[in-house]
Amino acid sequence: MAIDFWSPVQLSLGIALVAALLVIVTGLFFGRMMAHKKFKGKSIVETFFLLPLVLPPTVVGFLLIVLFGRNGPGGQLFQWLFHQPIMFTWWAAVIASSVVAFPLMYQSAKAGFESIDGDIENAARVDGANEWHVFMRISIPLALRAIISGAILSFARALGEFGATLMFAGNIPGKTQTVSTAIYMAIDSGNMDLAWMWVGSVIIISFLMLIAVNRVRA
Repeated sequence: MAIDFWSPVQLSLGIALVAALLVIVTGLFFGRMMAHKKFKGKSIVETFFLLPLVLPPTVVGFLLIVLFGRNGPGGQLFQWLFHQPIMFTWWAAVIASSVVAFPLMYQSAKAGFESIDGDIENAARVDGANEWHVFMRISIPLALRAIISGAILSFARALGEFGATLMFAGNIPGKTQTVSTAIYMAIDSGNMDLAWMWVGSVIIISFLMLIAVNRVRA
């Protein structure tokens, strides 16, 4: 029972952690870029970034299969690099979780960067700081609360991902079976005691994540 219970929990935490790290990096990059740049078609690009928030998980999963399946460009690149398909692997679960979590990190990072007084950053540039130093020593510290909130919410969202993960990564025990898919399978097989244990673990982790977000925003 202990092995059956802890395996999906540990797998979910590992996948959510790696996915959160990926979306923090990409969210900071695109959030910073979109906060300060104006260009034609910006609203279309932003809409594209936020689409995973409103698309059904099955649609996200379908698109990932098209892009990263054996005949998709991403799938062929992965197979060329690592000599194996990416679908139904641990990394497939990471990609699915990253896609659905990215909009939360992007929105938080963009809002944080938009709240910064541009005169402060310009003053640093006048004093000789390059763009990297401005970003790391001025922008990041001033937007830190928003960045931390986005990171926590992204982790929580990645932890709870179900539909896209099930379609793209499958439900392989010990390999791609996350807590969400394990709960589904436990209910389907009538193992309600195990399902309740997993449900309780997710509720506790999510509750702690939301408390952390509220503390950061306070």
